[in-house]
Amino acid sequence: MTTTVNVATPGGHYPIHIGTGRLDHLHESVPADATAIALVTNPTVGDLYAKRAIAALQKSGKTVITITLPDGETYKDWQTLNLIFDGLLQNRLDRKCLLVALGGGVIGDMVGFAASSYMRGVRFLQVPTTVLSQVDSSVGGKTAINHPLGKNMIGAFYQPIAVEIDIDVLHTLPEREISAGLAEVIKYGLIIDAEFFDWCEAHVDALRALDADAIRYAIQRSCELKAYVVGQDERESGLRAILNFGHTFGHAIEAGMGYGEWLHGEAVGCGMVQAAALSAVTTGLDAASVQRVHDLVHAIGCPVVPPNLGTERWVELMQVDKKTEGGHLRFVLLPKIGQAVVQGAPLNVVRDVLHKTAVPVL
Repeated sequence: MTTTVNVATPGGHYPIHIGTGRLDHLHESVPADATAIALVTNPTVGDLYAKRAIAALQKSGKTVITITLPDGETYKDWQTLNLIFDGLLQNRLDRKCLLVALGGGVIGDMVGFAASSYMRGVRFLQVPTTVLSQVDSSVGGKTAINHPLGKNMIGAFYQPIAVEIDIDVLHTLPEREISAGLAEVIKYGLIIDAEFFDWCEAHVDALRALDADAIRYAIQRSCELKAYVVGQDERESGLRAILNFGHTFGHAIEAGMGYGEWLHGEAVGCGMVQAAALSAVTTGLDAASVQRVHDLVHAIGCPVVPPNLGTERWVELMQVDKKTEGGHLRFVLLPKIGQAVVQGAPLNVVRDVLHKTAVPVL
């Protein structure tokens, strides 16, 4: 059975297909006028799923080339992005080609950015293979690469033509990747759907075990909520910023520790614990709710204690954040579970939260 969630933005309307065995149906999302297909993946995912993906894509009657990028967040940079352009140009793909991103968030972000730039814009298809990419990064058209001074600071808003989510592929993920992805799942409950957060609390064991019914519903509901938000605000001029709950802290962890040391979802999960603590003193989030955030992040298997990067280093890293305006830090905060706001917080309050939540340097 396949479930379809539709995304409608000014930049494009497209379906998200969620089901089992979707890898064998990729040809259904190939436009009839596509002249060739470039499948972009990494060695880890490629060894597992590239042959199936290529066989499915070839059912469209199009030529399929493969571009393999090195695996990991540390390679989400200009040099690796250029490998995509090298492959496209060497194979003389034209502006009616289709790029296919087979992998997690790193692959999806880079292929989307390459598609937005190659010949000033070509079509691309998202085939996410991690929990995190299925519920978050493959949906909504954010594409980017990292810079040493900040995460995802160079990129574009560019929508795919479709998202193909095959739930079966999640069973080859390491447990750590599953936990990291679930952080983005519970985020949706925290920012916009309190009942979904309640459901996540009740089904946390089933989610970690990838129970078929639980994970399907979690993916579907996450995609529905993200589709609603990006449909209201494609380019993050208002409402969409709430999707960054925990990310100001989380991105600082990733940059401060070195990209790849913490998984993105792990950093976001820990960042949500910190953002809840900051919410307690800025937007009045009650102590019981702060504890619930902490406990669920811990229950899904993500870290709840951030590294101590040094308070001033924390502040410096957070200032390289897309929500910062005029040098003033802005955060996504919770007045209550299921409701989020974007607002500033006094630096002395931020420093106090950092001091209380981060472990001391040994």
